[in-house]
Amino acid sequence: MLEFKKIASKILGKKYSLSFSFISPAKIKKLNLIYRGKNHATDILSFPLSKNEGEIYICKSEARKEAKKFGRTYENFMKFLFIHGCVHLKGFDHSATMESIEAKLQKQFRV
Repeated sequence: MLEFKKIASKILGKKYSLSFSFISPAKIKKLNLIYRGKNHATDILSFPLSKNEGEIYICKSEARKEAKKFGRTYENFMKFLFIHGCVHLKGFDHSATMESIEAKLQKQFRV
């Protein structure tokens, strides 16, 4: 968890208030349906609440499945997901710009 704090501080800033939780497949599926209109479990969801406050939810079982698909260890993939979620909270959507930002952060945090 200490590494997650370092990652969040680097991306979001020290004054950002981040709520981070691990949740069940059923709960993340429900949130994914409500907020994204997708009726399936996913590995991560991030929700900006304000400029300086947000939430990240990760489903461990979905993350384990995805880690295998990407040929990563579970621990490495969890850091990868957390970086991804924080970059979303910073206001970026999936794009080449977001991928470039994530690549730099992945290198910095050895992901």
